[in-house]
Amino acid sequence: MDAPSQQHRFLSPAQRRIVGFALSFAAVLGIVVLLVASVVALGRLVSFFAGVFGPLAMAGVLALIMLPVVELVERRLRWRRIVAVAAFYALFVCVMVGFGVLLLPPLIDQLLNFIAYVPTLWESATRYLEGAYPEWVAIVQRQLENPTLATIAQSLTSELDGLLVQALPSLRAAGIGILGLFGSIAQLAVVPVYLFFFLLSRGAPTRHVPEHLGFLRPSLREDVVFLLNEFIAIVVAFFRGQLLIALLMGVMLATGFSLVGLRFGLFIGLTLGILNIVPYLGTIIGLAITVPLAFFQPGGGWQLVGLVLLVYLIVQNIEGWILTPKIMGERTGLHPVVVIVSIFFWGTAFGGILGMLFAIPLTAFFVTLWRLIRRKYFGTQTVEQPGPTTPAAAVED
Repeated sequence: MDAPSQQHRFLSPAQRRIVGFALSFAAVLGIVVLLVASVVALGRLVSFFAGVFGPLAMAGVLALIMLPVVELVERRLRWRRIVAVAAFYALFVCVMVGFGVLLLPPLIDQLLNFIAYVPTLWESATRYLEGAYPEWVAIVQRQLENPTLATIAQSLTSELDGLLVQALPSLRAAGIGILGLFGSIAQLAVVPVYLFFFLLSRGAPTRHVPEHLGFLRPSLREDVVFLLNEFIAIVVAFFRGQLLIALLMGVMLATGFSLVGLRFGLFIGLTLGILNIVPYLGTIIGLAITVPLAFFQPGGGWQLVGLVLLVYLIVQNIEGWILTPKIMGERTGLHPVVVIVSIFFWGTAFGGILGMLFAIPLTAFFVTLWRLIRRKYFGTQTVEQPGPTTPAAAVED
């Protein structure tokens, strides 16, 4: 068969480009669907077994953070590992007892008083709105009498309740009913047991991984070990730094709120500091609580609101310009918008608090994975093969 007739049998160049684009688009769409399905399946699995994975994850993170201290005690004092771990546990118990004796009574007192004060705060806010903006209150009451708007408001309330239950399932598991309370206590009680055995282990956590990946070719096996080491390093750096930052922010907020005269300032400040383990969570919840409290508490008003906002401004600037650069550095290198989106994404995918806690490490890990894939498999230049000890900068832009 001659060349002209052969050309008529196949598609034209334009048609081949269209078919190639369609196949490429279908392949990309299939990959995206597969990734989304994998994340959804993994999220449901983690959410279903949260009672199993939660204590393990907590103990694993604590062990990675505390291992250097245990190894330092073991090396300096020439103690056996089990003696060093036992001494570390004894020191931790002493610190907790001291915390319980000094801070726990005023914290519990302020917590109970704050719960008892919530109805009074609501009544004060309602009276203020009725006195200052009666026309708006009348409009809202008149519109709520409309059956259609009442139905919509009821639907929105139901949706909000469902969203809160979905976003914070740990609240439901933490204390609604005696069984839920005992289940939460049991989950927390097993963490020290896991932590004890994790601290007894020696060497890098991934030292035995290559032995179980013999079916992979050496280059791919080195990539897997490198990514595992990177993920562990990101988790350790993030939680070690974030815990310290959250503690310091809690102390500064509690001190500032107490100095300006905000009621329950010690309890609220320390609680918001703990919530800042999840970036921005403590600040968002704190503004929603402290601003109305400062305005409606006895002796409060716009001046106290301004002082509370000034405390937030000072603490946030100290955190943003001093604490985070000095403690965290540029380990994650994520834009604040990416941080916020990742918190909502992983919180939704993993069904609540567990996903929100690991949102930043997981996102930073996938960013590292993408950079490795792009530089090694899609790059135009030869890149040095990353190994288990290769620094993260080797795959960064």
